[in-house]
Formats: sequence, C-alpha cells, structure tokens
Amino acid sequence: MDASSQSPAVPMRRLAFVVTEDWFFASHFLPMARAAVAMGLSVAVVTRVRDHRAAIEATGARVVALEAERSSLNPMAAGYAAGQLAAILKALKADIVHCIALRGILVGGTAAAMAGIPARVFAVTGLGLIGARQDRAGRMTRLGLRHLIRGPLSSRNTRFLFENPDDARALGLDPSDTTVTIVGGAGVDPDVFAPLPLPAQPPLRVGIVARMLWSKGVDVAVEAVRLARAQGAAVELSLYGAPDPSNRRAIPEATLREWCRDGVAWHGATRDVAGIWAGHHVGCLPSRGGEGLPRTLLEAAACGRALLTTDVPGCRALVRDGIEGFLVPPDDAPALAAALVRLAADPGLVAALGTAARARIVEGGFTEAAVAEAVCGLYRELLPA
Repeated sequence: MDASSQSPAVPMRRLAFVVTEDWFFASHFLPMARAAVAMGLSVAVVTRVRDHRAAIEATGARVVALEAERSSLNPMAAGYAAGQLAAILKALKADIVHCIALRGILVGGTAAAMAGIPARVFAVTGLGLIGARQDRAGRMTRLGLRHLIRGPLSSRNTRFLFENPDDARALGLDPSDTTVTIVGGAGVDPDVFAPLPLPAQPPLRVGIVARMLWSKGVDVAVEAVRLARAQGAAVELSLYGAPDPSNRRAIPEATLREWCRDGVAWHGATRDVAGIWAGHHVGCLPSRGGEGLPRTLLEAAACGRALLTTDVPGCRALVRDGIEGFLVPPDDAPALAAALVRLAADPGLVAALGTAARARIVEGGFTEAAVAEAVCGLYRELLPA
C-alpha cells in the first residue's frame, strides 16, 4: 500500500484545565487528568505554579504557568488575567477548556470566548461565601454570576459540572438539564481510603481535617465539644489542617493554640489522612455553607467513619441524616453537642453509621473512577468525531 492510499492521521485532541492554584488541582483533580490522558487527550493544566508542578506532570499533563490571584471575583481583574490566558489557549490550540471553580470560570470562560474555543466545561466546586450569604449582597452576587456564567461566558457547547444540585439551582440551572452533570465531588479512591477497625470507645474521637477557616465552622465544633463534655460525654476533638494565609477567613494560629484545652487538640497540616481516620470514630465538618462536596467527608466515609456535618449544600448531598451520620443546622453548637452526646453513648450506632457511609461511597457514584468516567463522557460529547 502506498502512502497516498493510507488514511490521514487523526490529530490528537487537546484539553486545557484552567485552575487558579496548583495545590488545589493536585489535591483534587489528578485522577481526572490521568483519565483524560488515558483516553488519548493531550492535557495541559494552566495554573499559578508553586509547589505542585511535579505531581501534576506525573499524570502526563503539561503545566503552564499563569499568575492570577484567586481571592477576587472582580470582573475587571478577571478580564485582565483572561487576556493573558487567551493567548496561552491559542498557543496550546485547545479543543476543550475545562474551567475549575468560580474564579477559573470567570477567567477561563472569558479567555475561551476571546480565543474562539466553544467547547467549555464549567466546573463549579462550591459557591463559597457567595453561596453561604443569604443577605441582599449575596443574592445580587449570585444573580450576577448566573447572568455571566449562563450568558456571555457560555456557548452552545458549554457543559456545566456541579458537585451538588443546590449549586446548580442557585445559578438558575435545572440539575436534570442535559447541559448539567452532577458528580460526587472530586471522588475518592476506596482502595487508598479503606475501612480499618474502629478504636476503642470511650472516648469518642472526632476529627476535622480541613483548612482552618471560620467558614468551616471549626469554632462551632470546639464549642460543641465543650458543651458535650459538660454534659458528661467522653468526647475528644482533633483538628488537622493549617490556616490558609491567602484566605481572609483563616483562623489565626493564636486562636487555634488557645483552643488546645478541654478535649481539643490542633495538630497542624498532615499528609496521612487515611492514618488519621484509623484513629478516629467520626469525621466532622460543621460548615457554614458554600461547599461543593467536601473531600474530607468523602475520605472519612470511605474509611468507614460516621459523619457529622451541617445541613448545607454539598454536605447534605453526601450525608443522609440518620443513615451515614447526622446533619445539624449551621452555627448551632448545642445541636452539634447533642449529636456528639448521642454518638458517645452508642458505639453500635457509630459503627453502623460508618458502615453505611462506606457503602454510600462505593455504591453512590462518589469514587474517583465514577467521577472521572462522567467527566470523560462530557469530553467525548464535546469533541467532534
């Protein structure tokens, strides 16, 4: 067969992730990058590069640096960064732009429009303070985001990826719409986060693994433990995580150290999250709202730990009250304390909730594999044959 009769080679399709921080991509989305590479895409991650280039590149993806602060959603600031990003996307010849989190969507959606790339995935990983605020300012900001994300930033070939149905509704989208996909957060690897025997009880050992932010309700948990212990419950609370210096809601280290009494211990950041759950009975996150689907709850559940969290978007997408754990109102230390007292008094209940939490992960679409398959399905849908 001569060369003229051979079929022309199909060019490799190109995917560009847009995310403001390399640590965020490294902590949540490496499996998604690996899955995209495995399906034959050329993958680039455009982000602010700090300490996680090697981890991202190990997936087979290329890392492209873009300096852009994540703290501001100001359209003017986003527009400035978008001009730089548009040039990058043109140079990459991207076929699909996958924008992660609100800032990534504002910058990436604008840049994709400027670069003439219609195939876009907008992944909303939580609405943050914008979602948690119920005052007029919060409502107006959500309305503005709704018009931007569904209007000038989107195209006919835009798909919306949410981690819970509440966020889709907050931005004026029907969770059942064909352009909307709800996934189980970033997913979790059930082989890495596997159940281990529960430690002896009492005391009830409760863990919070999260950035030490006021929005996570860490202070509510500290107060709840104080109240539960005052009622005679044997409860201990361990805090794992560091304050985020670039986040204005970070809890000062002095405050964290001050809390280290009366059954509370702050251990700082850790890399061995599975090891933490081996020594605890309950995974706790008393969030004030704005979550997508908290990874800390996914990991604790996969390890077969009972969950204790608040009835807010994201948290309630995973935890069904009385099945995998308990949901309490946000900012309600007495309600959280009552749940702690109940769990401290009933080791059998703690074990049953943990078993159900593990089953929820494996059977409910909350694994990394399930999330990656859903996202790769979007890529196949958006790419021309």
